[in-house]
Amino acid sequence: MTKTHIREIFLSIQGEGPYIGEEQLFIRFCKCNLHCAYCDTDFELSKSKEYTVQELLTEINKYDRPLTLSLTGGEPLLSAEFLKEFLPQAKQYGHKIYLETNATLTEKLEEVIQFVDIISADIKLKSATGEEISSDVFDNFFEIASSKELFAKVVFNKNITDEEIQSSIALAKKYNFELILQPEMSGNNFTLTTAQIEEIFKKFITLYPQTRLIPQMHKFLNVR
Repeated sequence: MTKTHIREIFLSIQGEGPYIGEEQLFIRFCKCNLHCAYCDTDFELSKSKEYTVQELLTEINKYDRPLTLSLTGGEPLLSAEFLKEFLPQAKQYGHKIYLETNATLTEKLEEVIQFVDIISADIKLKSATGEEISSDVFDNFFEIASSKELFAKVVFNKNITDEEIQSSIALAKKYNFELILQPEMSGNNFTLTTAQIEEIFKKFITLYPQTRLIPQMHKFLNVR
């Protein structure tokens, strides 16, 4: 019987990206293959609950209506074996699948993409995360992901480089997706000044008009 660990399930408002303000049911998976410096998400395994596919479906269907299921984490694609069984059944109930991912697990995405409606992918910058990820990793991922509705979030701080800006834009142009710039936050405060945020935004939008600046609005609204 396929099982996976879920840290929490809660109904709230999407606070990031172009679907900001939409009601979604968040399903937070445990574990992540990255260790981003700015990550403030609690997806600790010891605080989780293990679910079978049927148990998770039962929990979701308590709301008795179709919902947008935001698969978040952690990294949901680390649970691809579980998702292969869960997602087609969830869609039979009319739920829409919104996948939030760090865009590094291409093979796992291939296993489940047929059941996904929207992909919210991150382009991880070394200047923000402290981790070096090859551009080829993102290139391979977006080649597969571009068959679905897709956008990419770019969390940035004052240390972002022109090379990182150009490489992010090159990916967006190649696969024709929208870039969502997300200023890094510490708690409920930006780590950059307003002037720094505006300067970086102008660098992006001058080269790529399909760029939007959207901070983490759920933090300002004080919702989960």
